[in-house]
Amino acid sequence: MAKDDTHSSKVTERCVNFDDALTMAKFGACNIVLMAISGTILTAFLLETIGISYVIAVAGCDLQLSTRDKGVLSAVGFLGVIVSSHLWGFLADTQGRRKVIIPTLFVTFAITGVSSLMTNFWMMTICRFLAGFFISGSSATIYAYLGEFHNHQNGSRAIMGASFVFGLGCILLPGIAFAVINQTWELPISFLGVVYRPWRLFLVVCSVPGLICAIILLWFPESPKFVLMQGDVNKAIGTIQWIHRFNCWRKVEPLPIESIHGEKDDEQFKARRVELHSSKGIAGLVQLVWKQTAPLFMGSFLKKTAIVCFLQFGTYLTSHGTYMFFPSILNQVFKVQEAGADRFSICEVVYARGNATDTDTTADGECQQILDVVTYEMSFILEVIYALGFAVIGVIITVVGRLSILVFVFGGCGIAGLIITFIDIPMVSVWCYMILVMCGFSGSIVSAITVDLFPTNVRAMAVCMSSMFGRLGGVIGSNMFGFLLESQCELTFAIPSVLLLTCGMLSFFIPNIRKRTRPSNSDSSGC
Repeated sequence: MAKDDTHSSKVTERCVNFDDALTMAKFGACNIVLMAISGTILTAFLLETIGISYVIAVAGCDLQLSTRDKGVLSAVGFLGVIVSSHLWGFLADTQGRRKVIIPTLFVTFAITGVSSLMTNFWMMTICRFLAGFFISGSSATIYAYLGEFHNHQNGSRAIMGASFVFGLGCILLPGIAFAVINQTWELPISFLGVVYRPWRLFLVVCSVPGLICAIILLWFPESPKFVLMQGDVNKAIGTIQWIHRFNCWRKVEPLPIESIHGEKDDEQFKARRVELHSSKGIAGLVQLVWKQTAPLFMGSFLKKTAIVCFLQFGTYLTSHGTYMFFPSILNQVFKVQEAGADRFSICEVVYARGNATDTDTTADGECQQILDVVTYEMSFILEVIYALGFAVIGVIITVVGRLSILVFVFGGCGIAGLIITFIDIPMVSVWCYMILVMCGFSGSIVSAITVDLFPTNVRAMAVCMSSMFGRLGGVIGSNMFGFLLESQCELTFAIPSVLLLTCGMLSFFIPNIRKRTRPSNSDSSGC
């Protein structure tokens, strides 16, 4: 009997399910480095798409931008994200997460370098669209890639850890903007007809974090979960052994793993893989893309897809739409304060400015392309709050639950947005504006929920689909602010505020939202 028990123990130890295999590899340096890389990639996305808000505030003379032009330019990057999200989700689920993330980061860096040389609105618009098109691949896929390096217990926490790094990275935005944009040098490039000014260099600097991440990821393997679902058990085990060695930082005995159990979605993934290799021509590829997407809108997936897409739509419409004009509006408010006014609302300032650009001219008619220092200070405070907020959320998320955090964020930010339309105390209005922008906290939480809700074979597509609706919200929000702000300012703030309150109520209907640990979607089936 003792001999049989020993034999049974060895079999159990050598033949485990995927979650237990990752648990055996432990949580260590590899996971921390991967969280740092993932958070930096998210930061790269923010710098590429949101950094343009500082450019449109100071490049009015060079690019001849009206307020509507600024709305278009601030939204076109998100349009590129929307157009490409479906493509990247399909490629990530069929070709691999890593094969999408690395190339798109390299291409984005090249396009951003070119965009810094553009001399008019339309040329810049095309380049920013392409930058959004490619940066979308890495920013949406990285959630699936990161989550699949962690077991069920640590998955959501890892994503929030990456979000904390993202929050720290956000602090770079006003810091880089202040250090680079508020300079007075210029470099004529005669053969291109370009006067290279600080705001152009700012664009290039914003793309550097993505380039660094792409280089580092060259040394990282493909997601072990994706490799396993491809049918290559030995490669999946090899990746888990690699994680184990990385975490130990020294030569250690290999983990006693000889095989990994199959999972309940394994057969579906195998069938998709066979279809992929057998598909021929454009028609076959389109049909395969449809088969990869359609399940998200059928059966038990439909409710999950609809909810996460709507929540991301509301989050991005508000956070990105309002943030795009955050530097410009704050700059206007502080200039009015410096002129001696004590009581006024944000909307009164916006109406007074009319359709003027936010770039002043000096006495000799030259462009003065700098922002008020207080604008950078408030932007810096906002980003610090973001970093601290993500850190706090990462600590308490398993204690208070994701539902409580979502309701608090959506409800608090929605109420702050409504207050903006009534209050005439400048600094209170500014702080309420900052709170409204902070609804971006919910985006990472919803992404973590999305990773939990969907199985491996459609997970990247689900994340990219919800991301696509989020970016659609960003496009609508940016253009809504650009077109309505000067004529219907109060309505422009009221719409996203009501939308956030609706998202708060809808959060109660997310499946399994009251569970405080990441649910398992694996099903042991024997080796």
